[in-house]
Amino acid sequence: MRRILLSLIGVVIIGGALLGAYLIVKNSNKPKPQVQKIVKTVFTETAQNGSVPIVIPANGNLIAKNRLELYAEVQGIFSSSSHDFKTGQSYRKGEILLRMDASEYYASVQAAKSEFYNLVTSLMPDLRLDYPEAFPTWQNYLNSININKSLPPLPETSSEKVNYFITGRGVTTSYYNIKNLEQRLGKYSISAPFSGVLTEALVTKGTLIRQGQKLGEFIDTSVYDLELSIGKNYSDLLSLGEKVALNSIDGNDTYTGTVTRVNSSIDQATQTIKVYVEVKGEGLKEGMYLEAQLEAKEEPNAIKLSRKLLVNESEIFIVRDSILDVLEVEPVYFSSKDMVVKGIPNGTQVVSRPVAGAYAGMLVKVYKEAKTTDTTSTKTTE
Repeated sequence: MRRILLSLIGVVIIGGALLGAYLIVKNSNKPKPQVQKIVKTVFTETAQNGSVPIVIPANGNLIAKNRLELYAEVQGIFSSSSHDFKTGQSYRKGEILLRMDASEYYASVQAAKSEFYNLVTSLMPDLRLDYPEAFPTWQNYLNSININKSLPPLPETSSEKVNYFITGRGVTTSYYNIKNLEQRLGKYSISAPFSGVLTEALVTKGTLIRQGQKLGEFIDTSVYDLELSIGKNYSDLLSLGEKVALNSIDGNDTYTGTVTRVNSSIDQATQTIKVYVEVKGEGLKEGMYLEAQLEAKEEPNAIKLSRKLLVNESEIFIVRDSILDVLEVEPVYFSSKDMVVKGIPNGTQVVSRPVAGAYAGMLVKVYKEAKTTDTTSTKTTE
């Protein structure tokens, strides 16, 4: 029995080994699994060199071109104004911004004019006797004097003797003293030199105004200056009278300005220069923030691309026979979103959108319509 059992066990082991060998051989003949390779679809554009305008972005705040800070040169009581002297009040050119009570000073000016009139009158008898040729001229001048109006200019004479006589009597000195008083009298009233708006009002009617006191601020709302800071490298590229496109911060409003001044001094801290653009238009307010696009120059034989396409600071991806390759380029200008590069031959298929994981030698598929969808992937069987 023992021999029989051992024989059966041996037969089973041998049979199992043969079966296992058969199964291994059979499985080894199965076909290899198919390998799927991803071929990315890329967007390209055909390079065509040309003149590319270099546009310098800048921004700043509007400042009124015509501004008047109101200060008192005399002392008096604020008596009247053409309108309410308050912030936001509009005035037309020539209207009275502020008038102080000048009755006392006006009386002193009138008294000085009266004395001058009497002085000239006292000269007439002597002029008739000693200088009869000058008498008619001074008689006409005496008749033209009106103490309620400004004194007329002194008559001219070619005779030195008459001049000596008039000057010796103190007529010239008295005349210029009165003209000085008239000038000071005019400072009791401040008129608007241009149409505008009162942006600051520091006094009210009935206030005692002292000499040297600030009264307010008046600006012209029809024209503004936009102060821009640009790099010193472009200081010699901007010319006076050049047109500048301006946009509001929300992009809803657009304006056109003109370069009126370019500062020749460079800011040592920022290495920039100040450019002033004059702008007019409805809806503009002082302090308003605007963005400007300054056309500095045109770069010949160049192409404008997105900054996202630049790799390793001086290379871009191109497509040659469905294979990605890198091309060395020369960047000449960078903006916030774009760049201007040189060194791309005409007709080169330049990758126009960034490709994730791109490398030189990568197999790609060029999408025919580059402006429809984002970069996609397709699978092929090798």
